[in-house]
Amino acid sequence: MSVVPVVDEGLGNSAYVVDLGDGGALVVDPERDPRPYVGELERRGLTPRWVIETHLHADFVSGGRELAGLGARLAAPSGSGLAFAHQALDDGDELDLGGLTLEVIATPGHTPEHVAYLLRDGRHPVALFSGGTLMAGGAARTDLLSPEMTEPLARQAYRSIHDRLFALPDELPVYPTHGAGSFCSAAPGGRRTTTIGSEKAANPLLTDGPDEDTFVARLLSGYGSFPPYFLELRDVNRAGVTVHRRQPPALPRRSPDEVGHAMDDGAQLVDVRPIAAFAAGHVPGAIANPWRAQFATWLGWLVPRQAPVIFVTDDDTSEDDLVWAALTIGFERLHGVLDGGIEAWKATGRPVTTTPLVHADEAGARRILDIRQHPEYAAGHVAGAAHVELGALTEGPPHLDPGPVLIHCGHGERAMSAASLLERAGHDDVAVLAGGPDELAAAGHRLEVDGG
Repeated sequence: MSVVPVVDEGLGNSAYVVDLGDGGALVVDPERDPRPYVGELERRGLTPRWVIETHLHADFVSGGRELAGLGARLAAPSGSGLAFAHQALDDGDELDLGGLTLEVIATPGHTPEHVAYLLRDGRHPVALFSGGTLMAGGAARTDLLSPEMTEPLARQAYRSIHDRLFALPDELPVYPTHGAGSFCSAAPGGRRTTTIGSEKAANPLLTDGPDEDTFVARLLSGYGSFPPYFLELRDVNRAGVTVHRRQPPALPRRSPDEVGHAMDDGAQLVDVRPIAAFAAGHVPGAIANPWRAQFATWLGWLVPRQAPVIFVTDDDTSEDDLVWAALTIGFERLHGVLDGGIEAWKATGRPVTTTPLVHADEAGARRILDIRQHPEYAAGHVAGAAHVELGALTEGPPHLDPGPVLIHCGHGERAMSAASLLERAGHDDVAVLAGGPDELAAAGHRLEVDGG
């Protein structure tokens, strides 16, 4: 038996391909794009026998049905209420995996229906798939359903961890679904796997044997913002989505005229080119979201999930990767791609907008707008900088005094997204920093920390 993590660095999650030792495999919490799991199975000569879910996911569309279409049996917690064929599992149920046994442990907290899976060889525990209930250095957040359920779920999480999971052997390997980079995570960190003993000793939420009230206070104090699509995907996963196998639907080619008319009718134009290309010339009203590992998260944060979406790409863009990324966060209304890219747009004589991309020593007297997440800002920011998280800009532009503005994040990608939103709202004197606060500090700006 071996456990192979398949990590999505952008969404911050891990799925697992478990080699059962007899040519069969178990897959835990896969995302919608089946290619990473199918590739791992093929490399190892394995046949998918089971695919299991620990909970209804809020940050990605499950790939369980994709793998079930390849012959695996699909199982999920009975409280999920899935509207398609699956085996419903309750606390104490066991699955015979052919020499190994998978035991279901009810662990509500992150979600009400959440379960963990204990893999046993005979009576000997060999692995725990903990979903979001217990993570390396943290526990998944409990505020993704409603404010009224946040604290009750946090209390359930304490009992699930303290009474159920911490009763397991200290040396037991733990394989969480959520981890570093996931907005489902309340305590992001570098490690993705752990052991029961390590979490007893070093998890900040659980050290010193906290009582329930202390645990809840610690957990709830660590919450930041999250993308709005998180509030929609549980229902999407409950209902089920179209199965595409390995080949997603192709993006239709849209002429500049079609794109212009579609934008007039409410379509969102998302430009995925690198920030330097966007800065040099882009369609007025387009949203910059450069292709990178975090593309899907920011697509779901900056664009309404039900809006028709058209992409601006370049020759380096893999359209299959682009479509899978969008489908994985539940974007189904993909109306196409600008045929011929920005050059075709310009060839029709249509207007093009440019955005200055400047280095720190070129900032001049521009007022600085920091659009990073609050923990990043608190850890070190330019003295006197205005601050608003990028995601908050979708709710309306911040109040900015007249005059030129320099927007920055950590490297430039999010800042260019912010600039595109502000330009669309009518701000015509914004520039983007090629870099982050360290570059500004090197250019003579003083950094400060919150409370320091």
